[in-house]
Parts: sequence; C-alpha cells; structure tokens
Amino acid sequence: MGCMDHPAMVKATPNLDRLADRGILFSNTYANSPLCVPSRASIWSGMYVYKCKAWNNFKGLEEGTPTFEDRLRDAGYILKIIGKTDYLSGHHTERARVSAWTRTPNKTLLRPTHTVEAPKIIPGRVERVHERDWMNVDEAIKWLKDEAASMDKPFMLYLGLNAPHPPYRTSDEYFNLINDDGVEIPPTDKSIHPAIEYFRRVWITRFSLSKESIKLVRKTYFAMISEVDRMVGRILDCLEDLSLTDSTYIIFSSDHGDHAMEHGLTHKHTMYEPSVRVPLIVSGPSIMKGYRVRDLVSLVDLYPTFMDIAGLRYPEGIDGYSLTPFFRGLKPNRPDWVFSEYHGEASATSMFMVRRSVWKYIVYVGMPPQLFNLEDDPWEVNDKSGECREKVEEMESLLRSIVDYMEVYREVEEYNREAFRRWRIMHKERGDYERLMARIFSGWEVRDEEVKPWTALDEEVISIWLGERVS
Repeated sequence: MGCMDHPAMVKATPNLDRLADRGILFSNTYANSPLCVPSRASIWSGMYVYKCKAWNNFKGLEEGTPTFEDRLRDAGYILKIIGKTDYLSGHHTERARVSAWTRTPNKTLLRPTHTVEAPKIIPGRVERVHERDWMNVDEAIKWLKDEAASMDKPFMLYLGLNAPHPPYRTSDEYFNLINDDGVEIPPTDKSIHPAIEYFRRVWITRFSLSKESIKLVRKTYFAMISEVDRMVGRILDCLEDLSLTDSTYIIFSSDHGDHAMEHGLTHKHTMYEPSVRVPLIVSGPSIMKGYRVRDLVSLVDLYPTFMDIAGLRYPEGIDGYSLTPFFRGLKPNRPDWVFSEYHGEASATSMFMVRRSVWKYIVYVGMPPQLFNLEDDPWEVNDKSGECREKVEEMESLLRSIVDYMEVYREVEEYNREAFRRWRIMHKERGDYERLMARIFSGWEVRDEEVKPWTALDEEVISIWLGERVS
C-alpha cells in the first residue's frame, strides 16, 4: 500500500491511504496461518489453529463452534455477512483436501498437485475485473443505504472480498496506476530450504522465470490490490454520504498474504513475510488519526477487539489480546511475540513460526529450522540459523513455551491419515479413486485432458503410509 511506503504503490491505493490517515495503521500484523480456512477459523473462534483444529482448507471450524458472530448477535447486534467467509469445515476442492492430507507420502512421490497460469491483462479501462467482488460491494452499499442508515440498533457489516487472489488478472485501468520503477525484482535466496524446494516441485509455474516475467507477475498482483482499493473507496464514500463515518469503526485486513515471485513462489503457504504478514488498518470513534503502530500483533487479536468495541466480556479460552488500548495511544500489556502455524497443501510438513523483535524463527518438523533478521534482511534470503546458535536456542525455547509443536504435528499426521483413509475407501467403492488421484496428482487442472496415470508404484507408497501390508 502507499501508506506502507511501497515504491510501486504511490498512486495505487488512495482509499486505503486515506483510511490510514484517519485511523491507525498496524505495520507488523501477522496471520495465525497463511491459508484461507485456518486463518479465518482462528479469527472467528479467537483461538490459535492448533486449538480450534482448523488444519487445512477442508478442515475448519465445525458447525456450532462459538464465534464472535454468536456473541455479537446475542448482544443485540444486527449482523450482515456478505461475500467470502470460508472458515467452516467441508468445503474446497478434492485437490485442496487430498494434497494436504497426503503431504507425507508425496515427499516420496513428488507428484505435482497445482499449476500457476501466466498473468492476464485486460486491455482498456475496465473497472470491474473481479465482478463477483464488485457485486458484493454493490450489495453492501445497498444494505448500508436501505438498512443501516436508519437502524436504531448497533450493526456489524462484514464484507469478504476474494481479490487479490490467483489467478492473476487485472486491466489497464489498474495496471497503469503502478509505478513501474518501484516494482523490484526480489533477490535470490542464498540457499533453498528443502521445504521450499518441495513447494516448487509440486506447484508448477506455467511461465518463464525471466526478470521480465517476474516483474509482470508482481505488477499484476499490485494492480489487483489497486482494484481492491477502489472497492474499499466505494464503501468509504457510502459511509461518508450516510454520515456514518464518525460513529462507525472500519477495519481493513486480510486472511493471509501472497508471494509475488519472492523466493520464486506464487500463492501463500509459507512463513515468509509476503505470505504470513497482512495489512491492518482501523479507524473509528476516538481513534487517534494518522497513528502508526510497529508493535507485533496478529489476527487472533480481532476477536477480543470486537468484544471491547461492543462492550462485551471475553469468552474463556480465546488467545488474542485486544487492540483497543492502541486506539488511545496506550502501550498495552501483551506478548512481545506473534505466532503462526501451517499444516495445509504445498507443504512437506507442519511449519511453526514465532517472531520477536527483528527475529523470525521458523520450525519445519523433520527438517532444519530457519532464522532471519528482518531488519538486516527484509527479503529473508539469508538464513542465519547456522551462525546464530544462541539466538536459535532462545527462539526455540520461546516457541516451545507457546506450543508443543511435536504433539500438534502428530495430531495433524493422524488426522491426515484417517481423513484420507475414509476418502479412499469411499471413492474405491464408487469406482473413481484412480481417476481422481490421477487428476489431483498431475499438476493439471480438470479442464485439461492430459493426466499421468495413477500407477501401482504410487499406490504402494500410499499403502505403506497408511500402514497396510504390501505384497
């Protein structure tokens, strides 16, 4: 964003910039998992992922799990939920769930599971590129005008946008707003971690990795952010027209980030900054204007913040800390670290991250850890774990004080095995198991006809992983 001083975005995010000017910008905010469903499940429940058991994009919160929605409705709030929520179990594609469940055997198979298409730039001044999001914006504006403006009860409007999200699509309308000179080419990693090498093997990129191509991907991603900014502007304008701005808290954030060719990657799925760090801007009554907070915060803090804004008591068991003291310029009593975890697709194992001060420590179960000094190395290309052993020990001790990550890893592995076993039995009975596996582990999308057959050797690796006897 321009308000974050990104050189490519000087003129690209005027609405988010004006929101930051009249509120608080939290510049070090982290997702509690860099994946849609687990991150949102953590927000809705107020609990870390390992507590609410939202392991991947199929396994989120179960129906009936208490959420901030329930608390606000019980307190008399009118809630309007529009667009993407994506925090409950049972959704997403066969590919998303099976590729997450079978991460352990696929370390042996190394079968591709996903593909990334080249960016698409629509010529001309096309404003509504992501039409479904725009329709949700239209619905939100209509509800504000028809319902909220005359409401005599407190309300919460939630608007969930899908953009910016792969596939990378934009138009000249937004592409031309990006400062080309500010679109940097990420530096090359000094060493490639085995978990990232696995990611690259199973996530196929269908375009060249030339500097020109990398710059095009990055500029397209930035242009998608500019389109989101335009959508946010429509909502801000509506609130101003209805004289609701001064009495309404406005919170802008995201469930995760996205790589734009940093480390040679697209999408999320890692603990690197582009994937796990997210925007957070808050404006509203009595909030300091133009205030910048560098303290470490995370999305699990939103639940208690909502409770404070509504004047409600916190439920037992939530993990976050309210952000409301920051609204008044105070320094709250809260941890000096943030924590995130990941157990989903494109990952060879479970990842756990803790950041304190300028140091970020990443554990990959069964693989070497990583340690980065974000002040000296903001691109995270120089792993310091081999030369800063004392800092590694310090951060390892901190992480273990937060979570027994080996126990969480074992729980996820058992869940993966049992979930896949049930799925496999069901589809073998239906007679479509081999066909589905060939599609999921091909790297080809369903629309493509060419798939590599699911072989007996592949099935043998799966059977060994499941603990079956192999003759």
